[in-house]
Amino acid sequence: MNNKLQRLRELHAEAFEGGGEKRIAKQHEKGKLTARERIHFLLDEGSFEEIGMFVTHRTTDFGMDRQKILGDGVITGYGSIHGRLVYVFAQDFTVFGGSLSETHAEKICKIMDMAMKVGAPLIGLNDSGGARIQEGVSSLGGYADIFYRNVRASGVIPQISAVMGPCAGGAVYSPAITDFILMVEDTSYMFVTGPNVVKTVTNEEVTSEALGGAMTHASKSGVTHLTAPNDIECLAMIRQLLSYMPQNCEEKPADLAYTIEEELRPELGGLIPDNPNQPYDMRGVITGIMDELSFMEIHPLYADNLVVGFARLGGKSVGIVANQPMSLAGVLDVDSSKKGARFVRFCDSFNIPLLVLVDVPGFLPGTDQEWNAIITNGAKLLYAFSEATVPRITLITRKAY
Repeated sequence: MNNKLQRLRELHAEAFEGGGEKRIAKQHEKGKLTARERIHFLLDEGSFEEIGMFVTHRTTDFGMDRQKILGDGVITGYGSIHGRLVYVFAQDFTVFGGSLSETHAEKICKIMDMAMKVGAPLIGLNDSGGARIQEGVSSLGGYADIFYRNVRASGVIPQISAVMGPCAGGAVYSPAITDFILMVEDTSYMFVTGPNVVKTVTNEEVTSEALGGAMTHASKSGVTHLTAPNDIECLAMIRQLLSYMPQNCEEKPADLAYTIEEELRPELGGLIPDNPNQPYDMRGVITGIMDELSFMEIHPLYADNLVVGFARLGGKSVGIVANQPMSLAGVLDVDSSKKGARFVRFCDSFNIPLLVLVDVPGFLPGTDQEWNAIITNGAKLLYAFSEATVPRITLITRKAY
């Protein structure tokens, strides 16, 4: 028995080493945490229970039978955030560059199934070079299994993805299906094809940062919802984001203790100018109405003529959709319609009431908007509001044309 316990301890120590000291040091040199460190900062202290620690890949081709590392490049399990059960996977870039193999995918699929079974949020910490080419179609099949589960879980449990390193090819599509994407500035990238392929095919010269960096996707494409300057702040954002959501579509978000204020907030009286042509910052209206310091904006750098985000009203979680007169006079266009529609549908799926603050001159005219399908994309926003069954309150602050 002692021999078996000693062997188990040795395996544990081996698994915790990941790709080895040199690769871990290289990860730290880039300003990145390791997969285990990320889980440590994400979850409540001492709550993580790992699943599949000793799994290794099954490949024998290309000398892979001599390169087996326990865990096979992904750490999976469950723990708690603010005392609430969550399931999590963290790809380990120190092991085969975090590339996805058949068994790597099976580990992720297992915790996705468990999260669906018990109705708990799923968090993915992505840091992967894509499919493991030594396994060919088997690794691609693993992606298909993950995508299938992402879709089955959509609207049933909250799914949050953090892109914390380079993610290319198939590795970007699972995050794209989930509800929210966070990226770390300067160290994370998302693209279907990298700069070298772009240069070969289209003859464009572009850097990884310009092609698929955090700021590019936060401001131009709208792929990512939030960005953070480093790994620790990214993980703190996930913890904050999760606090506004219920465990699953059958529950309601948790209420926080709240003391009713005796006096009205005088700052609200002077926010909207007398001149109807003068802009004002709708964020001031939001913070004036909602509980103090409770507003968390989503997509702050994308389509900034519409403000969306979570806040609390009397301790209860609320979704905010608001026109922003400071940008394009708050007009609706293609990007803001898509941004608003997706947010409304998320809130409707997870029983989060909506507060809509309206000051809008209408839809933006022009050939660019018409050719980019303002009719179809504007209809998405109309559809989302019409489809929603959660309580909705609309406050027209100045005009609704």
